[in-house]
Amino acid sequence: MRLEFVFPVLLLIVALGVVFDIVGVAVAVAEEAPFHAMAAKRVPGASNAIRLVRNAERVASFCNDIMGDLAGTIAGAASTVVVFRLLALRPQWDEAMLSMLAVALVAALTVGAKAAAKGLAMREANRITLRVGRLLCLLERAVGVSGPALRRRRGRGR
Repeated sequence: MRLEFVFPVLLLIVALGVVFDIVGVAVAVAEEAPFHAMAAKRVPGASNAIRLVRNAERVASFCNDIMGDLAGTIAGAASTVVVFRLLALRPQWDEAMLSMLAVALVAALTVGAKAAAKGLAMREANRITLRVGRLLCLLERAVGVSGPALRRRRGRGR
């Protein structure tokens, strides 16, 4: 992969981790009551938002822990690609210093963006949760299946 493509991909990976962090925090903070009113008015995605809020612990764990860790790991690997590409262009540069600088830059970008995003997620929790609910509603309609963590649990014989 060429160097001019690696930077945007790296930023996209970090941004994806931040978006999942926003969703995880928003769902954990969102209140269920407004979504019931919206569901009664048949607002698209409101019933999905209710399921998200009711499963907030699982959703936050998936978004913040699993997807956040995955994005961080992939961003670290992408920064390694950047280091090797830069060393191919400038072999006189110190590999250890460049590696530490790349890791520090990616970590600072990730942590800083997530810290800034948490305030937004807390302030706009219900709005963000509804948007995710709408996205899930669209996916369910397109694919015809809901996510396993969001499916209603039904006992046998009911």
